[in-house]
Amino acid sequence: MDNRSKIKRTIKHIPNGVETVTESDDPEVVVGIRTHVAAMHARLKEGRGIHLQDPLYREVFRHANKIHMKIADIKTGVNVTETSDDPYVASLIQAHANVVSKIIVNGHDEIRKDHAVPQRAE
Repeated sequence: MDNRSKIKRTIKHIPNGVETVTESDDPEVVVGIRTHVAAMHARLKEGRGIHLQDPLYREVFRHANKIHMKIADIKTGVNVTETSDDPYVASLIQAHANVVSKIIVNGHDEIRKDHAVPQRAE
């Protein structure tokens, strides 16, 4: 959180999820980004949710078994592709990616907010 100003993040929405790049020019921040992404991937695989007071995070972790992640280290950070075969879960992935970008901008103030869960398509 102390290095948010040194982080650049881009999101590309794809039909079944997102492709994100999170990076920094600071080598120490790059290590932090990679460590954080690996830890969050492990939590997702193990079903150990965080920020469960937030409706969006609760819903993401409720459907964790339907989320596929590919993580690739790049010189300045990580490239992550998160997808799901379930269109509703893909919409959760996209909403969560948007929130993570807001957290990078707004810090702890954003973490304390509740974030909306996307509507299921009828």
